[in-house]
Amino acid sequence: MGMKRDAWLIGRCLVALMCVACVRFTVAAAERPNVILILADDLAIGDLSIFNKGLSRTPRLDRMVGESVYFERAYSGSPVCAPSRAALLTGRYPHRTGSVTLNQIKFPNLTRLRLDEITIASRFRAGGYRTGLVGKWHSGPGAEYHPLKRGFDEYVGFNDSTDIRTYFDYRLDIQGEYREFEGPYLTDVLTKRALDFVRRHRGEPFFLHLAHYAPHRPLSAPEELIKRYVEEGLSEQTATVYAMIEVMDRGVGELVDLLEELELARRTLVIFASDNGPDPLVGERFNMSNRGTKYMVNEGGIHVPLLVRWKGRIQPEQRDEIIHFTDVAPTLMEVCGLEREDAPAFDGGSFAGLLSAEWSAPMLPLLRYWQWNRKTPLYSHNAAVREGDWKLVRPYVTRGIPKSESMAPPRLYNLRDDPRETNDLALREPSLSERLTSALEAWAVEVERDRTRPR
Repeated sequence: MGMKRDAWLIGRCLVALMCVACVRFTVAAAERPNVILILADDLAIGDLSIFNKGLSRTPRLDRMVGESVYFERAYSGSPVCAPSRAALLTGRYPHRTGSVTLNQIKFPNLTRLRLDEITIASRFRAGGYRTGLVGKWHSGPGAEYHPLKRGFDEYVGFNDSTDIRTYFDYRLDIQGEYREFEGPYLTDVLTKRALDFVRRHRGEPFFLHLAHYAPHRPLSAPEELIKRYVEEGLSEQTATVYAMIEVMDRGVGELVDLLEELELARRTLVIFASDNGPDPLVGERFNMSNRGTKYMVNEGGIHVPLLVRWKGRIQPEQRDEIIHFTDVAPTLMEVCGLEREDAPAFDGGSFAGLLSAEWSAPMLPLLRYWQWNRKTPLYSHNAAVREGDWKLVRPYVTRGIPKSESMAPPRLYNLRDDPRETNDLALREPSLSERLTSALEAWAVEVERDRTRPR
């Protein structure tokens, strides 16, 4: 009788423990934050009116800067979009992922995110999140590389610039089926789709990647907005760019307002960033002290706005730590409590500890790297490594396909003293220049070996 009673008591205890575990699991699931990752395309830091003394109109993004942790020294993964997105989605340098250039039609195998790479969307879905992509994909043509095969449950967007004839005339892939649009402004349509996703999934944890196309070419915006900027003395091109950004800013505000309306703001982490710097082909415009543009590893091509907003959970402030797109995936995994699977190692580290002391102290890489040229990588072209205030640059040579390795010597800048990258200190600091050159060369060998591994 005693043994039976002991067994009964043990059984009751096990049931109780299981119930407690279930409750804890349910509470933990309920406490997991939603994540909205918003990415602009070719947006410069200087495009925000808070930084350009009102040249543009971005009241909602300006407000978000004050409501967020804003990283003053944030960097994209590349000076061009497809590789930069690869770094953001995987937490790895784009060369490792196989996405190293731009034109998917001419170079399909150089723009595809390798199938053995795991996207942050796949990690969220494995963790029980509903995942959605609205907007630009640009991570590989072909059925196997479609967003619905790369971790996203829902997809409304486009994969290539050929899908966007103008912002008033385009086609969108909706769950694998293309549909033509004529009339509704693209940025507004993407905003509405994002709002719909949030409304439908407000009762479950979700990850939404809103990848806007603005202000990428083809330049087009509502005429009344363009006219207002032209009347203020801006060129037609810059006026159109600012009008495109203004529409996007309004949509970002609508998304934040919806979070408040649905009482999700305190359960939703929002990141806003840009994939690279401003496109030189649409004319020169203000971009702080940043030298260079899209396509270049100088600051103008890779130094981007990046802010993290989570109402009630993180204290708004400005930080000057060096943050890189490869840090975003590991940061979100830590904040959301996602499990690491057997997967390729991250190149970045989590900056969660910079958002709040409730997370572990950040372990961020000391060295950061960038490189881009059209077609197959030639690492003597347009490459850079940053360590603290020091940045070594292999100069940009051409936006076209380079014919051979570059013989241009590396240049060394101290960005704290020389943010415009005008004073080459390579001859004055030969030991440092040689050390950083060696580090850049070793990194090139490593990532190229990874890039060319068997598929």
